[in-house]
Amino acid sequence: MKIVDMIASPGLTGFYFDDQQAIKAGAGHDGFAYTGAPLTPGFRAVRQRGESISVMLILEDGQVAFGDCAAVQYSGAGGRDPLFLADDFIPMIMEELRPKLVGQELDSFRKLADSIEHSRRPTGEPYHTAIRYGVSQAILDGVAKAKKLTMTEVILEEYQLPLVLEPVPIFTQTGDERYANADKAIIKRAGVLPHALINNVETKLGKHGELLLEYVNWLRERVIRLGDEAYRPILHIDVYGTIGMAFVDNVERMVEYFGDLEKAAEPFPLRIEGPMDAGNKEGQLKRLKELREALKEAGVKVEVVADEWCNTYEDIVEFVDAQAADMVQIKTPDLGGIQNTIEAVLYARKFGVGAYVGGSCNETDAGGRTSVHVALATRPDQMLAKPGMGVDEGYMIVHNEMNRTLELLRYKAGLKASGCNHKVINPKVMQNPWYFFRIVIR
Repeated sequence: MKIVDMIASPGLTGFYFDDQQAIKAGAGHDGFAYTGAPLTPGFRAVRQRGESISVMLILEDGQVAFGDCAAVQYSGAGGRDPLFLADDFIPMIMEELRPKLVGQELDSFRKLADSIEHSRRPTGEPYHTAIRYGVSQAILDGVAKAKKLTMTEVILEEYQLPLVLEPVPIFTQTGDERYANADKAIIKRAGVLPHALINNVETKLGKHGELLLEYVNWLRERVIRLGDEAYRPILHIDVYGTIGMAFVDNVERMVEYFGDLEKAAEPFPLRIEGPMDAGNKEGQLKRLKELREALKEAGVKVEVVADEWCNTYEDIVEFVDAQAADMVQIKTPDLGGIQNTIEAVLYARKFGVGAYVGGSCNETDAGGRTSVHVALATRPDQMLAKPGMGVDEGYMIVHNEMNRTLELLRYKAGLKASGCNHKVINPKVMQNPWYFFRIVIR
């Protein structure tokens, strides 16, 4: 099955682009917007709408495969690629990447995705991570359509992975509505929650960490009150380096504070993402490792999650090799091609480090659905409900895609076990909508 053409359309994401540097510097709220001037290059405002580009591959049998190019909420921060705006990049995609894809055979996801990953612009620069991310989604979808398989099955086949017919825990994020949205996540029985967006010392963490400690106490009580005895979620909170800021990167004080957080969260396990931001990768590796080792020595079981400066596949390998964190967030748009996310999960698991298929609230439904297939095939510890910060929409997209895929895979596995073969189906059966699954059991 060949690609006969390619088109692209501008789109919106499930959230916004936020200038992290300006927010950390104290940008104030003005309703849903922020006040003050942006500080990160490329931003016109501290908060502006998130944009995406849908890449559509036209296949020779008339099918259309697509993926969405999208970048993270905090673009341009922590060593990431700059702001991704549709009008700036659609011409580049159509003029430079379309000729590289049209005419290509959709027989191998890895081969074609890697060729785009390693392509260079006429200037010699790599393509923006958002472009590589979206194009690789379209390629994976295209190979799945060409082979009449789910994207999960394509990954299992090409990476020689075992099929596990169990869901992957879903991590919901609340955004700034960390109370009402935490209730939503609990009612929906999310496996991991709430993220909480603790990105300011004075207003969210507290100068001595008191605001976050109060929130964890509240969160524990809400899980107990709204849940049941069988519901034991993991509490995962992203602090955007604010603990390091509040405690001036003093490891001894941070360990003591983590101990307080652990007691507040009991009996629920607690993960803290991005406890400090050293400002560069080398410093981040060193400081996270020091904190992790100090926590273990003190008997504090709070897990440390790496995020900032752990952006690319190569970065993740370094953090895993250094055993600098208990878990690495594999932030899908930051890694470029989705094949890099697949390989990052497999690498982290190989060396006993927790893998979190993350991403951004600022993605689209296409990125969320593709990530489900990556997670079902590679088996990370958790995956993010995305896009958006409203809990309901992102959780629905990811949860439903996961459940329908698992049910379809169970159905196909049952047919295979019974010896059924659907390679030949008569025309009357083809008229039934169920036929569009085009199930082929080998």
